[in-house]
Amino acid sequence: MTALTLKLTQIGNSVGVILPKEVLARLKVGKGDALFVTEAAHGVMLTPYDPELDAQLEAGRAFMREYRDTFHQLAK
Repeated sequence: MTALTLKLTQIGNSVGVILPKEVLARLKVGKGDALFVTEAAHGVMLTPYDPELDAQLEAGRAFMREYRDTFHQLAK
């Protein structure tokens, strides 16, 4: 994807940016979906994935790896 220039615009009492439909399609989001802004090496990153959820999932995976044998025995 080539660089896009987006202009800030007044939206009610706030300032926002309108995302072109190509960007929405690439992010696989639409009206009403949530986007998350996170710090990145060269600025910020806009993503539909919640970084907090990723941390929680990784903690769950680590727990399951640690108690893998126990879960295996319980599954019998």
